[in-house]
Amino acid sequence: MALPRLTTDFDTPVSRDGTASLKYDARTTYFGTNDVVPLWVADMDFSAPEAVTTALIARAQHTIYGYTDYPESLYTSMQQWFNRRHHWAIERESIVLCPGVVPSIYAVITALTDVGDQVIIQPPVYHPFFTAVKDTQRTLVENPLILAGNQYRMDLDHLAQCAEAGAKVLVLCSPHNPVGRVWQPSELEALLAVARRYNLIIISDEIHADLIFPDQTHIAIATLADDVSIITAVSPSKTFNIPGLGLSALVVNDKAQRDGIKQVFNDWHVSNMNPFSICGFEAAYMHGEAWLDDLMVYLNDTRLAVKRYLEASLPEITLIESEGTYLLWLDCRAMNMTDADLHRFFIEEGKVAMSPGTLFGDVGSGFMRLNIAAPRALILTVLKTIRSALPS
Repeated sequence: MALPRLTTDFDTPVSRDGTASLKYDARTTYFGTNDVVPLWVADMDFSAPEAVTTALIARAQHTIYGYTDYPESLYTSMQQWFNRRHHWAIERESIVLCPGVVPSIYAVITALTDVGDQVIIQPPVYHPFFTAVKDTQRTLVENPLILAGNQYRMDLDHLAQCAEAGAKVLVLCSPHNPVGRVWQPSELEALLAVARRYNLIIISDEIHADLIFPDQTHIAIATLADDVSIITAVSPSKTFNIPGLGLSALVVNDKAQRDGIKQVFNDWHVSNMNPFSICGFEAAYMHGEAWLDDLMVYLNDTRLAVKRYLEASLPEITLIESEGTYLLWLDCRAMNMTDADLHRFFIEEGKVAMSPGTLFGDVGSGFMRLNIAAPRALILTVLKTIRSALPS
C-alpha cells in the first residue's frame, strides 16, 4: 500500500546554533569538539507543528506572564488525544500534571517507596532510571533485557525472582529507549502476571507512545489491567518536539497514590504552571495530529534508509530491529573496539556525536544510540563519513 504524500517539510535544515541548544551548543562540553554532527540527545531537528508556534506567539503577545492555573481545556486535550490515538479513556481526576517525566519518576519513587526499598529497571535503558533510584536512596535492581537474534525481550523469569526477593517497583520503558521495542500485548500481559503475583507497582514511562512505526501498535499497559498498581508517565514533548517546554502528566488511578505524589512535589516546592508550557501542551494535542502522521512517514523512511545502507555498505554495524521512537540502537561489536575506542572513533573519525551504549548500563557495551530525527540527507552523510573512516 502506498504511503501518504508528505505535506510537512522535514528535509530543509533548521539552524539551531546559538539558541542555547544542549544538542548543538554544548558539543564541546560533552564531546571535546564542535566538529561533530550532533545525533545524541533525544530531541528533533524539526520545527514543531505550526499550530504550537502560532499558539505560543499569540500567548506571548498578551504581555502579562503572571501566575497561571491549568485550564480544563488542557485536561480535555490530553483526554481526547489518548482516547483517539490509543483507545484509552483517562479519567480527569487521574491526571497529575508534572514538570517533566524524569522529575515525575523521581516523585513517584519517593512517594511510594521508602529509603532502601528495591526498585527494578530493565537495562539497557534510559539512564535517568538509574539515577532516579540511586538519588532517592533506593536499592537498584537490574533485570536486563535479553537480545535474542536481532530483537530484545524481557527476562520475565528473572523479573519474578527479583520481585520474589522483595522488589517493590518496576520502572518500565514502553516504548523502550534505547532498544526501540514496542511491547506486544502478550508481553505486557505476561509482565502483568508477574506484577499481580508479587504485588509489584509498575511505573510506565510512555513518553514515546506516539512515535510508532507502521505495523506496530503501542498499548498503554494501564488499559490491560485494573487490579495492578500502574502509574503512567506521558507527555507531548517527544511527540511534537517541545521538550524544552517541560510539562508532562502522570495518570494515577489510586487517590492515595495521587495525593502522595502531589505532596512530594509540594515538599519540593516545584511548580510547572508556566503559561507557555500549558499553551504548547494544549495546542500540540489539539492540533498536531496531521504533523505527527507526516513525521512518522518521514522517520520510517529514514529508518529503512539507514537499515539498507548498513546492510549494503557498513556490515560492521548492525541495526537492532526498531519498532518505535526516533532512536536507533546500533550493534557495533563487530568493529572489535573497546567502548573508549568506539567513542573516540565516532567523534574523531566519524565526525558524529552519538550516545555511547554504556550510558544505558553495562549491558550496552559495544553499542551506540543514533538519533535519526534530522534531515535524512544529513543522516546518510554521517553514515558515509563513518564508512570512509573505516579501513577498506
